[in-house]
Amino acid sequence: MYSGGQEDFVQRLKDGDERAFMYLVDKYHQRLYSYCLALGNDHSTSEDIVQNVFIKTWHFRKKLNPEFSFQGFLYKTAYNEFLMEYRRNKKVILLEHTHYSLLNEVAGSLDEEALERMIEQVTAEIQKLPKKCREIFTLSKREGLTNMEISDYLNISIKTVEAHITQAFSILRQKLGDKYESFLFIFFSRTMPE
Repeated sequence: MYSGGQEDFVQRLKDGDERAFMYLVDKYHQRLYSYCLALGNDHSTSEDIVQNVFIKTWHFRKKLNPEFSFQGFLYKTAYNEFLMEYRRNKKVILLEHTHYSLLNEVAGSLDEEALERMIEQVTAEIQKLPKKCREIFTLSKREGLTNMEISDYLNISIKTVEAHITQAFSILRQKLGDKYESFLFIFFSRTMPE
């Protein structure tokens, strides 16, 4: 138990105190899980969202403000994660529909080994992107962070984030050719966290 109050507790988190983090998980896990379950009525997704809330809280702990309601921060983060998950699922369904025929053609004409080679090719090209461009592209497309979250995390403007993502797509389009969209769709649908 932390007798020093919220400010002391948040400061301990900011300082990387793992006991403070474990206390946070113990205190809020069930509450956040129940909240997420009420939002989406899906046990597995609710558990994933709660886990993401704690991961992001730890990852961005140095930016926590002890003057704001910490409980409010957790619930807002859970709500934003829920919305992001909902949008991600909605986008995946839309992308699956949009790219269905092309993906069917690609998957139908390739065996698992060829598909793995395609994924390796995309991975290799992403690794060749300029360092900052690659970092931002990966945070956006693989980690699922919004442009604003990336901007806050890296302490850069949203315009800079957008410019790097556009540059990444441009480079990948040039390197991978016309089918780059399908390659990226296959790649990110295989590597996105489930």
